[in-house]
Amino acid sequence: MVLYYRDDAVQVTSEAIRAGGHVVRLADVGYVWHARGATTLAVRGRVLGRGVLVLLLSLPPLVALVCVLSLAWAAQDRGNWKLALLVLGAFVAVGLVLIPFLELPLGWLDRSYERGSRVHELWVQHHGQEVLLLRTPDALRFGQIYRAVQRAIEQQGELRP
Repeated sequence: MVLYYRDDAVQVTSEAIRAGGHVVRLADVGYVWHARGATTLAVRGRVLGRGVLVLLLSLPPLVALVCVLSLAWAAQDRGNWKLALLVLGAFVAVGLVLIPFLELPLGWLDRSYERGSRVHELWVQHHGQEVLLLRTPDALRFGQIYRAVQRAIEQQGELRP
């Protein structure tokens, strides 16, 4: 028996798929497909959180740009370039100091894209009936499981006479 995938709720082996309270022997599977499920509140919250995070990451540079442009405009009118260059240098120094702190919110943004923005469903045709084996909003996990099922089915097909 070859193990293709295993976590707390799903196990895909060369003999069977165990998921969602179902145990489906690979020999009894006629067809496997995936579908997009209804969006859940958690998925909508993830997409909204992603949008808020992008907005929060985008606003400080835009505000800084507006401040620098208005400072340059005011310095041109008054001819006080020393103060303008001093403030501009302070903006650049603060920006450079804050760059390492962007690691945390950018990591959150990466993980939100890995988890996806829709619900995925794994269906099989088992003894002529369509059976929903898995429904998850985690795109990365779903992709791993679906690929494991594909490999198991391909391997099963090579073993059949």
